[in-house]
Amino acid sequence: MVSYGQELKFGTFITPTSSDPERVIELAVASDRLGFVLASFQDHPYQPALLDAWSLIAFVAARTERISLSANVSNLPLRLPVLLARASATIDLLSNGRLELGIGAGGFWDAIEAVGGRRLEPGQAVEALDEAIQIIRELWNADAAGPARFEGKFYSVSGAKRGPRTPHAIGIHIGAYKPKMLRLTGRLADGWIPSFGYLKSIESLAAMNAAIDEGAAAAGRNPSEIRRWMNIGFDDAQVETMARLAEDYGISGFIVGTDKIAQLEAFMEERVPELRSLLSPRQG
Repeated sequence: MVSYGQELKFGTFITPTSSDPERVIELAVASDRLGFVLASFQDHPYQPALLDAWSLIAFVAARTERISLSANVSNLPLRLPVLLARASATIDLLSNGRLELGIGAGGFWDAIEAVGGRRLEPGQAVEALDEAIQIIRELWNADAAGPARFEGKFYSVSGAKRGPRTPHAIGIHIGAYKPKMLRLTGRLADGWIPSFGYLKSIESLAAMNAAIDEGAAAAGRNPSEIRRWMNIGFDDAQVETMARLAEDYGISGFIVGTDKIAQLEAFMEERVPELRSLLSPRQG
């Protein structure tokens, strides 16, 4: 049994389809009503079939009351760190502390390059993400003395003004699969968000967790500080599967992917209580 001491949380992964934007909002509002703690949206700015994730999040923040919101995950190569920091702080202020920052090093490089983004090699992309997170945290640190300064290979700020101060400490959650990115997650992130469908196997989570834990230990952090999320489709999110992920691999957050309100209802009203009931005696 693997446990990082985190309580179970549940979120939604909603397709931000541009052909039916009201349906997207309806799904987010339903997620809020049903008690999910997070509504998230993929971020592919080069794809016109999808709404812009950050514009959508701002709109959804105004239509919901309790649920936290996040890109899943933000496309760093097309979003400057300073703009991610300011946008995060702005939405967190307007939503009374309901913004979380999901971020990734980038993928689909042909599409990124086609709209003017910079193509990076895998090692470069990890280094760029490392720099970006440091800059974002510097800008969020509104109480630090003096302006923010950071000189990196890919991103730099030289005397940038800090702030604004946010209602809550915004969490940074990284989509990662390979060892270098996983160690970076352990060093710098508050959460990890892999996708069930991209795993080589469920058993591969053991080595991935170990890499995160290694990164955390190297930075003097407790590995339990990093929440282990999992994007998982509704069909894959069977109770026994989620129980195994929670018990054996420390997954404490399940983000269910579906664009059907009936499935969101079934997940929260049937599967979640059954999962909690199943895990309770085993963890007791």
